[in-house]
Order: sequence, then structure tokens, then C-alpha cells
Amino acid sequence: MPVFHAHIPTGRFSKEQKKAIGNTLNQSLVDGLGIPPGDRFIMISEHDQDELFIDPTFMEMNRTANAMIITVLVGAHRPLEDKQKLLATITRLLHDNVGISPDDVFIALVPVPNENFSFGRGISQLAEGAPRW
Repeated sequence: MPVFHAHIPTGRFSKEQKKAIGNTLNQSLVDGLGIPPGDRFIMISEHDQDELFIDPTFMEMNRTANAMIITVLVGAHRPLEDKQKLLATITRLLHDNVGISPDDVFIALVPVPNENFSFGRGISQLAEGAPRW
């Protein structure tokens, strides 16, 4: 159910690396939250220098030209422990699988009530409660 949108700098990642980023984001759900692998909704957008502004040192980070912003629409039913586990898993797997520095990964989790998701056909499949996973 989580939906990812990774905002990355233009020209910094190859086609293969972008696929690896997408695969890694999906794997973070499987590993971190036990979500089925088919629950895969990921967007990757490239932004030029005049469209993506990330401070290189805010919060004592050492960000490089690979710095990115990842927004994640996640079910509002998730407890803090799940959110913390997801944040850590995304960052660890991006480092392990794609070589992206943990300092380069800014993540914003956006809680969304489950009834606001439609997996298709204009139906709110989760309106009656949280998913089984």
C-alpha cells in the first residue's frame, strides 16, 4: 500500500541504478514491514539543479550531489515502530544495494487514512480496515 516517490538529481544515476532504487524501495517494504512483494507502487522523478534544492549540511549531514528526497504515502494505521523500521530499512538497503550514502537519503513519511487508497476500479479496498499485512 505505501506509495514511493523518489526525487533524484538528473543524470546522477544510470537506468540500471534507477531500477535498483525502485527494486530496493519495494524490498524495504517486504523486509521492513512484511508487505507482499506485489504491493509495488513507485515513481522516480529526475530534477535539474534548478528544481531540486537540498542543503548539503543541514542536521549535521554530509550530503553529496546524489542527495535525494523520498516521499512515502503510508497507511495512517502504522505505529511509530513500523515507521522507524521502514526509515532504517530504506536507508540501509539503498546503501547496500545501490551505494547511496545514508546522508544522501531524506525521507518524508506521509500518513494516509486507509480509506483514501484505491488499488483500482475506483474502489476503496481498505475502507473497512487495515490490510492483513
